[in-house]
This record gives sequence, C-alpha cells and structure tokens, in this order.
Amino acid sequence: MSIEYTWVIKAKNTPLLKKKCNHCDSERFHCSDKFRLNAQKKNIDIWLIYRCVKCHHRYNMTVFSRIRTESISKEIFNRLSANDTDLAWEYAFSRETRRKNNAEADLDSVEYGIQFDEVPIEQIISGDDEMMSFTIKCLFEFNLR
Repeated sequence: MSIEYTWVIKAKNTPLLKKKCNHCDSERFHCSDKFRLNAQKKNIDIWLIYRCVKCHHRYNMTVFSRIRTESISKEIFNRLSANDTDLAWEYAFSRETRRKNNAEADLDSVEYGIQFDEVPIEQIISGDDEMMSFTIKCLFEFNLR
C-alpha cells in the first residue's frame, strides 16, 4: 500500500527587480500588480507596472510591444484590462519576460509558505509495509531549494 502527501508552496509576494531608480538611491522595484495598456490605431503596447520601494517612481516592464490587438486572446486581453493579479504574478515571475526586458529579479526577496496536511508521527512509525511519497507543487519558479 502507498500513501501520497502533497505539499504546496505558495509565494507571498512577487520578486523585487534589481534596478537603479532614476529619482532616488534605491536599487529595488516592487510589482504593483497592475498593467498599463496603450493603443495606437491597430497596435497595442502593454506593460507591467513596477514601483520604486522608496520613492514610488514608476518603471514599466514591457509585456507586449506594438502587437496587433487580434493577436491577443479575448480572455487574456480582458484579464490585462482588469488588472488581474494572477496574470500580473505570472508575468512578474516569468523568466522570459525579464530576459526580454534585460531585467534581473531578486528571487531571494520572495517569501513563501508551505501548505500541507499534518502527518502524525505515529502514522509514519506504524507504516511498516507502506510506502510514503511526497509531491511538492510550486506554481512559480523562484530558485527554491
């Protein structure tokens, strides 16, 4: 017989960006969980807005640049327009988005919690013939070891 346990690692915040602020001496920006959309004719630019941790000066990280509005699914476009937090977190944790913007993340700044079911020690000790397995799920990649 086999018993399987699942542990879920939940990020509590998005990673800070390592970037020098033009208005103060800070070198970190936090994600505001908001998008900025700017359309010109049939093209659209979309940015994820970051704020300086000290002076709140804005930095716009490019998500889409000069793309046709038809090339974005209606569902994604509506989520961008509504400042969907889950979607903002997906882009904030996206290594590809950071690479395209030549931005570096401070992945050590991500705090996290672990959700799991308590396993009584007696159950572990008495499981002579049983095999225990643990599955660890993490929605975002942030170099957790």
